[in-house]
Amino acid sequence: MSRTLYFVAYDVRHPTRLRKALRVLKDYASGGQKSAFECYLSAGEKNELLERICDVLDLTIDAFVLPAESIINDIPTGISPVFADRDFSFRSISNGSIFRPPQC
Repeated sequence: MSRTLYFVAYDVRHPTRLRKALRVLKDYASGGQKSAFECYLSAGEKNELLERICDVLDLTIDAFVLPAESIINDIPTGISPVFADRDFSFRSISNGSIFRPPQC
């Protein structure tokens, strides 16, 4: 079974839903902090995660972000380039998309 690395994040407004969402994500996460997690998921696990998180979140006020595809190629490795303004650097992940499951 092949697994792919995804970065998953959420913003949950209610403490009860927040605790439930944390429990769901911890079942799939290999690492993370606060509301952002690294998850190695197979296609089946990704679908299962989406189903479980839909049961927990209220997507009218909560946010859940799971890229449509892995963003492994955007993970910075090695030495970063030198920026003109050395006091500030910013790394954005631009090819991810917000996934809101249509069945929710």
